[in-house]
Amino acid sequence: MTIAKAQLIRGGHFDDNRGRVSFVNDFGFQGIRRFYCIQHGDTQTVRAWQGHQMEHKYFYAVSGSFLIAWVAIDDWHNPSPHLKAESTVLRYDEPAVLHIPGGYANGLKALEPGAQLLVYSDQDLEAARHDDWRFNADLWLDWTKY
Repeated sequence: MTIAKAQLIRGGHFDDNRGRVSFVNDFGFQGIRRFYCIQHGDTQTVRAWQGHQMEHKYFYAVSGSFLIAWVAIDDWHNPSPHLKAESTVLRYDEPAVLHIPGGYANGLKALEPGAQLLVYSDQDLEAARHDDWRFNADLWLDWTKY
């Protein structure tokens, strides 16, 4: 089965004497069912790996910056330890939404103390509970390099 690719939807910002307006105008909220905000107390905490066969996630840095990584899962019950993770850094001062569709596991790490990440989902909480796969954080990426 072929899965959709993750997509970075870039935005921008406008500054004037009143302050800054940040935007990602090419991101639509069609199908979004819920959202939540993640804030790590430090830059050592790793939240990985959470997988979803069906659920789509959308990530936006509200403040600071986060490393976000994702990996396409080959076998949900026994994934290969040799899968290749992809990653990007989301920064508050470079507005963008990262869309990770179903079929992937994702992980994240704050790169600045107090950074906040807004996460949108196309599944309600009950559906998400039935599509929740957890894998060891040590798989697929050396988080200590970041």
